Amino acid sequence: MSNLLKLAIFFLVVLVGVSNTLYVISEFERGITLRFGQLIEADIEPGLHVKYPFVDDVRRFDARILTVDAQPASFFTIEKKRLIVDSYAKWRISDVETYYKATGGVERTAENRLAKRINDGLRNQFGTRTLREVVSGERDLLMKNITEDLNSTVLDSLGIEIVDIRVKRIDLPQEVSDQVFRRMTAERDKEAQELRSTGKEQAEKIRASADRERTIELANAYRDSEELRGEGDAKAASIYAEAYQQDAEFYSFMRSLNAYKAAFSSKGDIMLVEPDSQFFKYLKQKEID
Repeated sequence: MSNLLKLAIFFLVVLVGVSNTLYVISEFERGITLRFGQLIEADIEPGLHVKYPFVDDVRRFDARILTVDAQPASFFTIEKKRLIVDSYAKWRISDVETYYKATGGVERTAENRLAKRINDGLRNQFGTRTLREVVSGERDLLMKNITEDLNSTVLDSLGIEIVDIRVKRIDLPQEVSDQVFRRMTAERDKEAQELRSTGKEQAEKIRASADRERTIELANAYRDSEELRGEGDAKAASIYAEAYQQDAEFYSFMRSLNAYKAAFSSKGDIMLVEPDSQFFKYLKQKEID
């Protein structure tokens, strides 16, 4: 065996030994050390650590805030009304030793046990409140009470701290939801009908007021127009009279010409009048002085 191969094997053995001797716990992890399956060190501080190779086993757990999303469950209020509640909780490992002993370090096991206790807490809290209190009035207080009650038990039994519990939605059962929906629809239809009736009444008032104002405005406008027309006719008559007085003969002559123009505007017009009629006064031969 060559020296190069021996050197390579040596470095490989050293590398394997170092990798099984040194380990790192990050700042967002919690760790424990097991020796032959027995817990010998819990809650290892973040940083670089040493262990016995092939003897010690280091288990790491997520120390960040985790979320458990519980399945929707059915609860009854103090009024015996059934509700479908969908909730979730924020939690983290507080005591890593208790957590490992209670769950074996399996996150799914911890979530299942926590979800069951959350449902039990919700059931107890809902059972002492009315539907209105649960839906709106005391929801924050309800969540606070559940969080405090659960933390008093799960911290010792599971090594878990519950940071917060929230309800995503609260639904009525399907058969009740249909009845509530129909009742709400009827109430909204009634309210809409009342609003339409009120709107029609207001519209009629506005329309009547507008019609009255329109009639008044038209009457005032007609009155003003008649007054203006009368003033214009009077002024025109005055002008005509003044012009007539200045030269009555010329005025009569112009009137006759306009009458001739209007009478003979069409070639098919026929007039039967006496030859000596005044209509032809200015068409007769007349000596002009």
